[in-house]
Amino acid sequence: MTKRVALITGATGVVGRNLLAHLLRDEGWEIIAVSRRPPAVPGDYVHLSIDLLDAADCAKQAHRLSAVTHVFHAAYVERPDPAAWVHDNTAMLSHLIEAIDPIALGLEHVHVMHGTKWYGNHHGTFRTPAREDDPRHMPPNFYYNQWDYLAQASLGKRWSISSARPHAICGDGVGSPMNLPMVLAVYAVLSRELGLPLQFPGSAANYHALYQVTDATLLARAMVWMSTEPSCANQAFNITNGDLIRWENFWPKMAQYWGMELAPRRPIRLAQAMADKGPIWDQMVARYGLRATSYPDLVSWGYGDFVFASDFDIISHTGKCRRYGFYEFEDTEAMFFRLWDQYRAAGILPG
Repeated sequence: MTKRVALITGATGVVGRNLLAHLLRDEGWEIIAVSRRPPAVPGDYVHLSIDLLDAADCAKQAHRLSAVTHVFHAAYVERPDPAAWVHDNTAMLSHLIEAIDPIALGLEHVHVMHGTKWYGNHHGTFRTPAREDDPRHMPPNFYYNQWDYLAQASLGKRWSISSARPHAICGDGVGSPMNLPMVLAVYAVLSRELGLPLQFPGSAANYHALYQVTDATLLARAMVWMSTEPSCANQAFNITNGDLIRWENFWPKMAQYWGMELAPRRPIRLAQAMADKGPIWDQMVARYGLRATSYPDLVSWGYGDFVFASDFDIISHTGKCRRYGFYEFEDTEAMFFRLWDQYRAAGILPG
């Protein structure tokens, strides 16, 4: 049987890295990983450094992508200016597709990674549980630009499109600071190192609200399913673990895991409070013999502030993916403990 050829962009991010690891376990795939630096994932694949923001560089290297059958686009750039945020993230996708579409004659599918921001959760309260056919919010939102671009570009073509809409993706992601289990764990071990109890840093409403996350390995399986199941062509799907948590219920269990006392909840700005803790982290690396990881690459405290700032439920309806045949789920609390065990076993975090 002819192997499929996957092109993964953003291969060092939490999505791309876990998708890469997943496809490496499947003998039916050859893989090309695109990222600025090689992913820290062992295995037999080709790594390319392509500047997706540079249309000329994409065109120059397109000949190396002529065998691609499936594109998994997980590349992302953060921009403080909304116009630049939309332009650059849309440009990375369009430059890639316009470079390979004429030469990748076996191209079957393009999958693009989106998320709950499709429903405007970054702007405040939104209708829950969010469904894939809910009305769009007032733009800008580069998800809309990317999807509309792909819908137009694929008209009459040999390839179809799909999109996953997860929330708070969690996985093996050193070097991917927007990884919630790492944010929680580093906050806990730094607090413990300073002799402090574990204090919830968000608002009271956030503490009590319902919240959802998505395990990156589950997401990887869903992405492959969407991209190879014909009935999923030209569809978007909410993908989450399938359960919900409240921080008020999980926080005591987290304190128990890290061997800490609980402190009364008090809102703090992590981006400010944790900004000067790099030297403490470096001391911990030396004291506990941890893997040398730079503090900025370890965690994004601004992302933590975003998670703990919402004072409303964040719930996506996942009935559509089940109707189409994807029934997998993950226990969220067990996922956090499993990932923390992995980080400790890998020498990233102390015991």
